[in-house]
Amino acid sequence: MEGGDARTRILDAAEELFAGGGYEATPTALIARLAAVPKGLIFHYFPRKIDVLVALIDERTLVEEGHEVDAVPGDPAGTLSRLARRLPLHASPAMRRILFREADTHGSVKERLGRLNGELISRARFALELALPGARGGAARLEVAAATFAAVLLYQENLCQLTGHQIDPDAVAELIAHSLI
Repeated sequence: MEGGDARTRILDAAEELFAGGGYEATPTALIARLAAVPKGLIFHYFPRKIDVLVALIDERTLVEEGHEVDAVPGDPAGTLSRLARRLPLHASPAMRRILFREADTHGSVKERLGRLNGELISRARFALELALPGARGGAARLEVAAATFAAVLLYQENLCQLTGHQIDPDAVAELIAHSLI
């Protein structure tokens, strides 16, 4: 890895290695080698190996605040499709793999995954409420629809890696919209 500051190169290397082989299987010496830094420099920025993982999760997985929902009343499919395209979810495919791989063994990763999922559900539910005022079945159906759509947005990278099939968020938006109308 060339260019960038040493801390960024360390995080880039850790992201690549943790996504490929997992946190436990990645020694700090390998991170240092890929980042082209002395091993001791890793511990200058991150006192423990777990701090590298926590920094990755905190800095490279987030949903930005304050973006408007482009909802059209009566068009839930279009509203969800626009939400999927404009959603400011920052988590590379590699970071999504890390989130799911490490959530079972690291509490901070599990907590971040839960927060991301909650934020996606909240935004999808709000978009559906705007698109379908007084929807059939009320809040409970909108919550299930929003959770389903959020799952597709968050989990699509893992599903694609497992099955080899890309999930089309527009098709999922159509399916969810038809279930609500």
